[in-house]
Amino acid sequence: MNAQEIRKKYFEYFQEKGHKVIPRASLVPQDDPTTLFTGSGMQPLVPYLLGEKHPAGKRLVNSQTCFRAEDMDEVGDNRHTTFFEMLGNWSLGDYYKEEQLPWFWEFLTKELKLPKDRLWATCFEGDKKLGIPRDDESAAIWKKLGVLEDKIVFYGAEHNWWSREGEPSRMRDGEPGGPDSEVFYEFTGVEHDNKYSEKCHPNCDCGRFGEIGNSVFMAYKKKSKGFEPLPKPNVDFGGGLERLAAAVNNNPDMFKISLIWPIIEGLEKLSGKKYAEHQQSMRVIADHMRAAIFLAVDGVMPSNKTQGYVLRRLLRRAIRYALDIGIEHDLCEKVAKIVVDIYKPDFPEVEKAEKEVIEAFIREEKLFRQTLRHGLREFEAYFKPAKEYDTKTATQEEKIKKMGHYKPAPSTLTGELLFKLYDQDGFPVDLSKEESRKRGIKIADDADKVFNQQMQEQRKRSQTASAGMFKGGLADHSEAVVKLHTTTHLMYRALKDVLGDHVVQRGSNITAERTRFDFSHPQKVTPEQLKKVEDIVNQKIKEDLPVSWKEEKTPEAFKKGASGAFGDKYGDRVKVYTIGDPARPFSREICGGPHVEHTGIIGEGGKRFKIVKEEASSAGVRRIKATLQ
Repeated sequence: MNAQEIRKKYFEYFQEKGHKVIPRASLVPQDDPTTLFTGSGMQPLVPYLLGEKHPAGKRLVNSQTCFRAEDMDEVGDNRHTTFFEMLGNWSLGDYYKEEQLPWFWEFLTKELKLPKDRLWATCFEGDKKLGIPRDDESAAIWKKLGVLEDKIVFYGAEHNWWSREGEPSRMRDGEPGGPDSEVFYEFTGVEHDNKYSEKCHPNCDCGRFGEIGNSVFMAYKKKSKGFEPLPKPNVDFGGGLERLAAAVNNNPDMFKISLIWPIIEGLEKLSGKKYAEHQQSMRVIADHMRAAIFLAVDGVMPSNKTQGYVLRRLLRRAIRYALDIGIEHDLCEKVAKIVVDIYKPDFPEVEKAEKEVIEAFIREEKLFRQTLRHGLREFEAYFKPAKEYDTKTATQEEKIKKMGHYKPAPSTLTGELLFKLYDQDGFPVDLSKEESRKRGIKIADDADKVFNQQMQEQRKRSQTASAGMFKGGLADHSEAVVKLHTTTHLMYRALKDVLGDHVVQRGSNITAERTRFDFSHPQKVTPEQLKKVEDIVNQKIKEDLPVSWKEEKTPEAFKKGASGAFGDKYGDRVKVYTIGDPARPFSREICGGPHVEHTGIIGEGGKRFKIVKEEASSAGVRRIKATLQ
């Protein structure tokens, strides 16, 4: 049974139990400023876990794509990935432990036919200080189902408590959480490694056990003075699809499942190397390309800020590891196609975005390979052993001075050198550190501090995705911002009219002073084209067109020509703003608002639309900054 079949069987099983299948949420949270990415199945459902009614009802089932950037450096062993699918079933104040645990046990043992004697269960040992009791109830259910008593293990909050922030002490006020009960699969043929612990147990890192499911019993809400029970406790189950597939294979190497192994086989063919001899490199590439594809499908493009920076880092690390196995070109094009072919039967949005995503990755790879080759040469030159500079015609010190090295045969990557490699040679900071670790070169304790000091005058560090923004990219709902918001709609339509329908919004940020608008376009916009855009916008302001909106069914909105932003996720119905006569509109755009009532308001006081700057934002994406003057 492959991973795709497990996903399908999971949906069918819980549909029979009265659950409604809901679509995955975007990897980029739409209304959660606390995080850059969707890292768990419960994250998009927090409002409903807190009591809001879900339109699909009280019993839900889904497969949520997740991305955890913090795990990037861990990828390379047989079980860590940054990207994964989390199968989830949810009870929003409906059923609880008595139904959830037996259902999951039945799914594992009857549907997936996993042997009962290989399954272990863990439960929460309780916390007297917090007033939260030991979960003897779950333990009793597991015992009744047939789990042997010595295979039921109790752990503290570090392992068997779940919230977005982790342990109870880290939770913010208002955050839901609760004890959980996990199931582990014990792989055959894996011996315990004593370097991890004296005695093996389900949460041991030796690789003998793999967690395959976690039933979270959302029973509490964090308050300033402790915890209070939720009015109706919920069930939040998450089971990693990749890990379940590994268990079904009885193989702890998660990279040999049907969602990943075709990528490995493709890398073997491209490189002429064998996976068994180059596991780390191939695992990193396979994981990073899966993550990169889904991030791009959900609207992220390579850039130097926030989510775009993380995507760029994924691609760059994949390209760097590809060099280690002899792949010197066309990595993104060929491997991305394999990833798309794996997922497009089950995720139509992947196939829909395929052409645009792969083209963007090809451009990114071409640009980075030039930087990478040069940067690696410079890095290697800086760290050559001093004896390589001994010659008859020059002393060691003279040779090093001539080459511009700051000291003979450096053995430490300092902040100054980190900055020099970045600033003068264009070598990314994370790759400088990674190359140092690979070569056993020490990284100075103050390297980041010194680097940041030298960067202050040249460039601001990446900032949180939502810093300084209001929902929808608006700084606030002031009169000036609302005027520029409607103006941005006019500009979007004008750009399509002047440049072509390939123009798609990639992002926007609107303040009282200016609008900043990112859009897809393969080349610099000429001054003549910018002038045409300005003239169209100012003409529509002068015409004092009406601005109206109505709620429409999403497919009908797109069928009637409504524009949207690349990567945005929409429900069954959307709000569509129309500028002009609805029968012959100038602009139709999916948007949450707010807007002026008619375009003449924008031009009050003699204001005119003016484009002040046009520049590249990232590969294949242009950026316009404009004002009302």
